[in-house]
Amino acid sequence: MATLPRIKPRTFYDLVIEVAIIRPGPIQGNAVNPYIRRRRGDEPVTYLHPRLEPILRRTLGVPLFQEQLMEMAVAVAGFSPAEADELRQAMAAKRSELRMMKLKSRFYSGMAENGITGAAADQLFDALAAFSNFGFPESHAVSFAHLVYCSAWLKFHYPAAFLVSMLNAQPLGFWSTQSLVADAQRHGVRVQRPDVNRSGVGATLEGDPDDPDVRLGLEDLRTIGEELATCIVKGAPWCDSSDLVRRAGAQQHHLEVLAAAGALDSFGATRRALAWSAGAAAQGTLDRLPGVVTGLEAPVLPATSEMERVADDMWSMGLTPEATAIALVRDYLNERGVTRADALIGAEGSRVLVAGVVTHRQHPETANGAVFINLEDETGHVNVIFSKGAWARWSLVARKSPALMIRGTLQRGQGTLALTAEFVEALSLGATTPSRDWH
Repeated sequence: MATLPRIKPRTFYDLVIEVAIIRPGPIQGNAVNPYIRRRRGDEPVTYLHPRLEPILRRTLGVPLFQEQLMEMAVAVAGFSPAEADELRQAMAAKRSELRMMKLKSRFYSGMAENGITGAAADQLFDALAAFSNFGFPESHAVSFAHLVYCSAWLKFHYPAAFLVSMLNAQPLGFWSTQSLVADAQRHGVRVQRPDVNRSGVGATLEGDPDDPDVRLGLEDLRTIGEELATCIVKGAPWCDSSDLVRRAGAQQHHLEVLAAAGALDSFGATRRALAWSAGAAAQGTLDRLPGVVTGLEAPVLPATSEMERVADDMWSMGLTPEATAIALVRDYLNERGVTRADALIGAEGSRVLVAGVVTHRQHPETANGAVFINLEDETGHVNVIFSKGAWARWSLVARKSPALMIRGTLQRGQGTLALTAEFVEALSLGATTPSRDWH
């Protein structure tokens, strides 16, 4: 097993700042761009007052953390520790604007005693006021950064185990299980369907310990839940659907879900046939003699199309471990001239057409009306930025459609690719994962 390497202090603190800086507080306090410019060497590191240098040296003269602002209040305005704690409480409390205004007079008078007046005093207070609702403690940033570092290390060295842990920790709130599974597959992880004779209650590892597969669990299937999943796992092996009814207490709707998810494939019939016979199998309850269930043999049924398979997967599991709907329409997208997500690198400055399922829509108050959308295709993700005007023009389509085609100009800023939206069109795919929209 690989050993977690020792974190280099300077590198780790850079990560701490990166975690903390993209927050409403630093953004509203106009701290982000100055810090980035100073980090890149585009402007010199300066301090509004010599007393601030010991406090702000590690963040290049820019206040980023709640603790720094408290230290600043002590250093430049002569606040006592009790007053600084009152300031901390005001920054942390909801609807704290009124409390902050009460502290304003005290803060300005204290700064004046130390020779800080005019624009410099205003700038210092504005930085404090920006944190009145969104202060982010440095201790939190350190904790977040440590989690980010360890998670990235585990994901790199043990991607299958990392995926299992993520699936078993759901719901996590940001990325859907479909996105997590698809990303793991793009990094070489093999994901197997749930199986009543092989799965655990949750996701598990199986096969070669050095290069394991991920076997999806049973409890997250539609209507199954932990109790029935536990009964199925403890009672395995199973011989047929009626056996699941008799010994595990499965009902018709459970059998239909298990069939659609491929969890009954080991019974040797097609998923459609297994779903068709679920009603008959559900008759095999404990109040009937075993072996007397009739109607288990399905008639000849038409084969399931790939799009129907995706729909069954999304209905029963909320994800598909095989080709997604966007992958199945790739020929059509190629005809339309759509560029895949993994082919965007090197196309900076070009006008391109992209397509994908919408995973997120975000409209932060600090973005001057801009809206951010993330699209996912079978090869990766595309970050899309709508200006205020573009969103006003295209929001009727972009707000509701589960999948989109977007044309725009591809730009790189601070090492990140983003598409500036110019034209939007709904893309009909059928079953997709619902987007997770935060406002």
